[in-house]
Amino acid sequence: MSAPALTRPRALSRLAQELLPVLYQHRLLTAEQLTRLLRPTATTSRYVRKQLLQLQVHDLADATCRRHSRAGELLWYITPLGAATVEAGRELPARPYQMTSQAAASAVQEHTLAINDTALAFVAHARRLGDGCGPLSWDMEVAHRVRDGNTRSGDEAWLTPDAVLHYTHTTRGGERMLLDFFLEVDRATMPVARLAAKLHAYARYATYIPQPAPGARHSTAGGLVQEAWRERYRAFPRLLLVLTGAPTHTLATRALDLRALAAADPRLQRAAAQLRAGVTSLELLTRHGPFADIVTPLLGPDTPTTVLLPAPAVSA
Repeated sequence: MSAPALTRPRALSRLAQELLPVLYQHRLLTAEQLTRLLRPTATTSRYVRKQLLQLQVHDLADATCRRHSRAGELLWYITPLGAATVEAGRELPARPYQMTSQAAASAVQEHTLAINDTALAFVAHARRLGDGCGPLSWDMEVAHRVRDGNTRSGDEAWLTPDAVLHYTHTTRGGERMLLDFFLEVDRATMPVARLAAKLHAYARYATYIPQPAPGARHSTAGGLVQEAWRERYRAFPRLLLVLTGAPTHTLATRALDLRALAAADPRLQRAAAQLRAGVTSLELLTRHGPFADIVTPLLGPDTPTTVLLPAPAVSA
């Protein structure tokens, strides 16, 4: 029945086959973004567009017009058949969320593109530095539980970063650092207080220890009770808030307001030892890269630093 359709990628070019998992994992991208990811030395996106059209002919990918684009720019996403094809290959974890034609044409466009532009900045600078960060090095909207039991609103029980990005950095001394980042992208459309509430949720997750079900016992080795994040990460991921979508002075004011709200949040202050959080702009990240002093810590002194965000000093 559907099995013959899943063999279609064998007739496609190598680039077309590379495009499928990227579209599957990153939801919505422009041809220019895909070119930067998969053919960074190309001077135009013409060949990538040609391969995208082939995917569209085979019903593996589709496109929608970018809202408010005078040039009619197309945004590309994977179809149900394309998603089934990727999942049949079992090279990527299956994703519960799939982009639909309705969602692709909705107001989520610019936010999704900005998340992918943020990750693209890491990829581009990783290539320049010889670090490890490639086309599939980030995952969109990964849910993390932050409390037990039922709540009046299910969202209160979960923390869902815009993206989780994985990066391998080689220091000047030759040391390899395996880094994880929580990425939050703000296009200056959200009240600053809501952004601060997101910071509060990250502090909550940093200290969250799952409670056993009634009558059950903890099963951790040696009887130790640990924070939930230790099941997923080597160290608690660094949190990077990336601002875009407004003039530079507006973004700078938002960053100042975020720091002020963070300083007034007792939970954030208590979590300062575990939570390395900073704010920057997409423009600075793209232009200078993650290892320039472009990040302002949200906790402690406001001295600009890199995305490594040294742990803030915690007073005794």
